[in-house]
Amino acid sequence: AQGNYADMADLSAQRGIASVHGVLLDLGFSSRQVERPGYGMSFQVDEPPDMRYDPNGPLTAEEIINTYSERELGQLIRRYGEEPRGMSIARAIIKGRPVATTGQLASIVGAVVGRRPGQRVNPATRTFQALRIAVNDELSNIERGLDTAVGLLALGGRLAVISYHSLEDRVVKSFFIREAANCVCPPGLPICTCGQIPRLKIINRRVIKPSNEEVQSNPRSRSAKLRVAQRI
Repeated sequence: AQGNYADMADLSAQRGIASVHGVLLDLGFSSRQVERPGYGMSFQVDEPPDMRYDPNGPLTAEEIINTYSERELGQLIRRYGEEPRGMSIARAIIKGRPVATTGQLASIVGAVVGRRPGQRVNPATRTFQALRIAVNDELSNIERGLDTAVGLLALGGRLAVISYHSLEDRVVKSFFIREAANCVCPPGLPICTCGQIPRLKIINRRVIKPSNEEVQSNPRSRSAKLRVAQRI
């Protein structure tokens, strides 16, 4: 079904499905979106920096790059890309405006960040990640999607989530811990007043990562992290 996974309950209801026994959320974007032209997500294809999963979405990376203030752009890159040189990158982008292609953007970022000898990861990777997350409102959708999935699960059903970077994994881990807790009151209260009723039981306390064999056969799995919880 074409749609936002955060809307899975509505998409299921439209098909006569009231509950499910399992939900798998693979939070990574498709290889097709990187390798094929038209998405503007990659420095491998020089094209307008669009970065929308949904071509009808309201915001593009090109609009962010060319209209945000230095402070807004720098904070966005630092927050969503975990890029310590976010403000310097923002300053260089503004100086290079208008930025019309992914190649131009990657070149600007690369000149600021530099590339260590032997470094395989493009220095613009974190900046591209930050823009993609902002364009598609990814972190908010993860929160909504997790909550919706739990509501859709039948008792005993399982929710499995594969994340690919620390921001995603942090949201998933925090959600699982919160939904498995007996109390979410602020620390220091003498008695519990929250009335929390746990909805999940965490299956794997330690995150599951790909084996060396899997990474060798599928290099794009190297950063994947799997967490699983059960509806109670």
